[in-house]
Amino acid sequence: MVPAPIPASETAARPVVPGRRQPDVRLVLGLAVAVAALAAAVVASLAIGARPIPPAEVVGALLGQGTQSVVGIVGELRVNRTVLGLVCGAALGASGALMQAVTRNPIADPGILGINAGAALGVVAGAAVTGGLGLASTVWFALAGAGAASAVILLLSASAMAASSPVRLTLAGVALAAVLSGLSQTFVVLDESILQAYSFWQVGSLTARSVDEVTGVIPLVVAGAVIALLLLRGLDAIALGDDSAVALGVRPGWIRVWSLVAVALLAGTATALAGPISFVGLVVPHLVRGLVGPSLVRVVPLSMVLAPAFLLVADVIGRVIAGGSETAAGVVMAFIGAPLLIVYLAAGRRGGVA
Repeated sequence: MVPAPIPASETAARPVVPGRRQPDVRLVLGLAVAVAALAAAVVASLAIGARPIPPAEVVGALLGQGTQSVVGIVGELRVNRTVLGLVCGAALGASGALMQAVTRNPIADPGILGINAGAALGVVAGAAVTGGLGLASTVWFALAGAGAASAVILLLSASAMAASSPVRLTLAGVALAAVLSGLSQTFVVLDESILQAYSFWQVGSLTARSVDEVTGVIPLVVAGAVIALLLLRGLDAIALGDDSAVALGVRPGWIRVWSLVAVALLAGTATALAGPISFVGLVVPHLVRGLVGPSLVRVVPLSMVLAPAFLLVADVIGRVIAGGSETAAGVVMAFIGAPLLIVYLAAGRRGGVA
């Protein structure tokens, strides 16, 4: 018997075509927002400062055309800052999202939990050993310091004291950061030759490194980013609980160890480049989750796009708010991020977070 034909009205009413995957509207929208924000931030970073430069002259300066002063400002100073902001922002955004996932703490951040302070201690120790704050001589010390601090935070996050309370883990991280910062100050006091350079570097600025220095350590950031991207599905499984993750074929211990390696590479390199900058890794992942949802497969890559935009905007604000002088990007980020952290903690307290 030949089956009766399906009425055309019923076929037209079917919302999904079998075998065809529907586009994810939130993901497309989130990606569009992040890319547009990054493009706008790059343009602003190149054009806005103590001396505003029209976009047409910016393009000419990038091509080596125009007056010598404009070429010098754009082609050297602002390009250096922009490239540094792109690399450090991507590293801090990814490391913040990873820290929040591994510690199961929504207010985790490499700066708040002491990872950046560990890297900073490594930089100062390296400067004391090598005699200067040059990147080539201190970056490995920064990675060691970030790795050690990451290990401490990972152990604390698994302890009975802090595992059940994001606020307690945050306070423990703040205490760790204070201790490490005190040790850094001790090194500086004992060696006055690095005092001036350290005083400028410790506030977090995008002015300290040239493009050549930045490109020399990009492989470290790329390595950390690749490790992070390879861990994302495992971290999503761990979010369901260790038992569920094991049932899905994931080894939680190894995931956490490699996450520690990725955070150390990302946060340590960013700190060695620009100094300890906090709150980028805290704020941006939350903004991204609001756009694309909680899955780390989406959150981490988009954080690596949106975080550089956030950091570059902070740097641009620092150039123009002081009326001729300059406020470091790390200071601007503190003014932006600290109130947001307070609001989040207050909301969590009302919701029963202890």
